[in-house]
Amino acid sequence: MRYAFKIAYDGRYYNGFARQPDQRTVEGEIIRALREEGLMEDPKRAKFRAASRTDKGVSALGNVIAFDSVKEIKLWNLYELNKRLDGIWFYGIKKVSSNFYPRHARMRWYRYYMHVNDDFNIEKFLEACSLFTGKHNFRNFAKIEGKKSPCRTIENIVIEWKNENTICLDFFAHTFLRHQVRKLVEALKKVGKEEVDIFLVKEALNNPSIKIDFGTAEPRNLVLMNVYFDFEFEEDRDFYNEIYRIIEELASENYADK
Repeated sequence: MRYAFKIAYDGRYYNGFARQPDQRTVEGEIIRALREEGLMEDPKRAKFRAASRTDKGVSALGNVIAFDSVKEIKLWNLYELNKRLDGIWFYGIKKVSSNFYPRHARMRWYRYYMHVNDDFNIEKFLEACSLFTGKHNFRNFAKIEGKKSPCRTIENIVIEWKNENTICLDFFAHTFLRHQVRKLVEALKKVGKEEVDIFLVKEALNNPSIKIDFGTAEPRNLVLMNVYFDFEFEEDRDFYNEIYRIIEELASENYADK
C-alpha cells in the first residue's frame, strides 16, 4: 500500500530537509518516526520520496512525502505519529497508486515574508516583480547544480500586504531551482530599497552569460505553502489551521534586523 502525506515543519531547527550524515534533518526525523511506528523498515525499499527538499532554515506548510507502508494507515494514525516528532506535523493522507512520485507535482507555491521600511519604493519593486513571470533563464537568480537547466517558468507572483511593514510574496511554478525564490527576493528587495537599479536586474535576467549576483535572502522567512496534485488529501482542517498560525508567526518575524 502506497500513501502520500501532507506535512508541515518548522525549518529553523533542522539542517534542511534531505538526510545528511550526523545531521538533524526533517527527512531523517520522519524516517525515524515511521520506523518506530512500524510503518516502514527500509526507506529505499519503501520508495520513500518527497515533493520538495527545502534548505536549512526554510519551513513548510504543505510539503508532500510518499512511501510504501507495511500496513494500512488512517488519518487518525497520524496523531500517534506526530507524538514522535518535534516541530514536524502530519495532517493529511491519501492512498495513491504504486507508481506515485511526489516530485511530479502540478504546481508549487512558495511564500516569502519580506519586511520593508517607510521609504521602500513600492512602484519600482512592483515593476521588478513583473520581470520574473513567464519563462526565463534564471542562471543569475539561482544556484545551478550539475547539468540542470537554468530555465524555469514562473506562472505568477502575487503580492499582498500582511501589515504596514510586511509584504507576502507568493511565487507559483511547476518547479523551482535551488535558492531561486530567495535570490529573486533579494534582488527585488534591493530594487525597492533603491540599492540596485532595475536596469541591472533586467540585464542579469536577459543576459545570463554575464555573472551578476544580488545575494540571497534570509531562509527563515521562506515557507513552502503547498504542492498541488490532481487529487485532494483527506485532512484535519482544524489541525491545519493551528499549524498555519504557528508557521506564519515564525516566518513573519523580522530576522534580518536581529
